[in-house]
Amino acid sequence: MADAPLDILISGLRAAGESTRLRLLRLLAGNELTVTELTQILGQSQPRVSRHLRLLTEAGLVERFPEGTWAFYRLADRRLFMSPPGPRQMPDNAALAELIVKLIPHDDAVIGRDLARLETIKKARSEAAAVYFRANAQEWDRIRALQLAEDEVELAMVDMVADLPVRELIDLGTGTGRVLQVLSCHVDRGIGVDSSREMLAVARSNLETSKTDNCHVRHGDIFSLPFPDECTDLVTIHHVLHFLANPDEAVQEAARLLRRGGHLLIVDFTPHELEFLRTEHAHRRLGFGDGEVQSWLKGAGLLLTDERELSPDKNKAENKLTVKLWLASRPALGAQKSRLDAAQ
Repeated sequence: MADAPLDILISGLRAAGESTRLRLLRLLAGNELTVTELTQILGQSQPRVSRHLRLLTEAGLVERFPEGTWAFYRLADRRLFMSPPGPRQMPDNAALAELIVKLIPHDDAVIGRDLARLETIKKARSEAAAVYFRANAQEWDRIRALQLAEDEVELAMVDMVADLPVRELIDLGTGTGRVLQVLSCHVDRGIGVDSSREMLAVARSNLETSKTDNCHVRHGDIFSLPFPDECTDLVTIHHVLHFLANPDEAVQEAARLLRRGGHLLIVDFTPHELEFLRTEHAHRRLGFGDGEVQSWLKGAGLLLTDERELSPDKNKAENKLTVKLWLASRPALGAQKSRLDAAQ
């Protein structure tokens, strides 16, 4: 039998009623940290910190997100992609966690030292991400030089989604987290998913630097995402599908996440013949045609509602790639026709 609301509240208060756990709650408010990072900040042993985190997690005050052999912790946030209906695996004390953090004195000397050490941890994380980014920047720059200026693509993305009723966003293959930064002003909350721990470190650093506080990143497999059905209003897949052996399966998985009336935005190249991208940069597919993309969307139960093609100026640059944006929706009950159909 599920705990009564009063029992859940009491369990949360008991879990928080200890000095180290209060310090942990303050550190995890707005931050995602590993056990190792927390032990460095608190100056306590890993078993002791792990035990405190387990108690806070069991009480529903803190959430744990595995990432390979690591795990990140942050303050519980029930607004962020609700669990599927049915019995919860842990009590819901997210509101209590937020309230407790607000009650922690800002001028407490111990808390002040913790936050100063946190800034040191963040700086080290940012420097490590920068090293990785610099090591790969030359290759990324070579590919970027083949396409339109990124700000043109980003402006088109914003233009296509700005008027949509979007609360939550999931960005698949988030990479550096740039899509989250670009669209953060148009959503309440966003999560970026990537299978590369190194890229997630870059994305976390970029989100912290840009103060994009309403967006976070998670480790995950694009073909088996750690989210329930119908949990978001918008999914973006930006220059990811050409790396995949089965892009249609990724579209199917993205569609699973969409609420009724939700949208999927795909950004990728149109067909081209630059074979070196396949041999040197792991592009499995050399762009996609409209018919292929539309067949994936139809197979996933989505309607194409808008599309935009961004072609380079052939007079200024040879071998430039054309970028295409496809916007599709999951029909609401009593499905409407797509805008493209209506315009014909």
